[in-house]
Amino acid sequence: MASLQQASISLQPKLLSSSQHPRSLPSLNLSFSATFPSLKLSTTRPLHGGAKMSASAASSYATALADVAKSNSTLDATSSDVEKVETIFSDPQVLEFFTNPTIDVLKKRQVLDEIVSSSELQPHTANFLNILVDAKRIDLIKEIVKEFELVYNQLTDTELAVVSSVVKLESQHLAQIAKQVQKLTGARNVRIKTMIDPSLVAGFTIRYGSSGSKLIDMSVKKQLEEIAAQLDLGDIQLAV
Repeated sequence: MASLQQASISLQPKLLSSSQHPRSLPSLNLSFSATFPSLKLSTTRPLHGGAKMSASAASSYATALADVAKSNSTLDATSSDVEKVETIFSDPQVLEFFTNPTIDVLKKRQVLDEIVSSSELQPHTANFLNILVDAKRIDLIKEIVKEFELVYNQLTDTELAVVSSVVKLESQHLAQIAKQVQKLTGARNVRIKTMIDPSLVAGFTIRYGSSGSKLIDMSVKKQLEEIAAQLDLGDIQLAV
């Protein structure tokens, strides 16, 4: 069981733009009081293996966030929040700041409040991030994002398809890909996640299924590899 009680935080109403990241901390005089709801977390932990324990903790936190979102009918909005959080914490400087044990928790809360405001996160998502900071589990944020995606997909019968391409695909092309994945899987919904991969040369790939186990490769890279394989004829004996 993890819960956060009422806490008094010193804050300043200065917001960061979405392109900014916390590097320095402004002085503050404004007092802010926030109450964070309790989150029911599984206390079950594997007896051995640090990686398994981290995975279990990440799953517990993700499930708790999904339960809150489901209870107030904001699953889709919370999923959008989680995508924003993933982008924010993909910056190594941001992650290093929040996981640095020498930085005071109140300073971390101050910067987090600015990020929450500029990103327009929902109150329960903001509260969740504060819980992670206070519990010193913000280092699990990447794993929590992955686990939340799994829980969200299960709750909404959604198939996640990761589309990788050299350049950004048009929305109508992504819609066509989503329809094809829906036909292949029978899922009620299909969620497209895009990635840029210059190594593909041209075309695109689609990964879907459990942990991206299924692949549709429509890239030029694959075609070139197939051509190269066909040309690999081994030793050739020339007639004299």
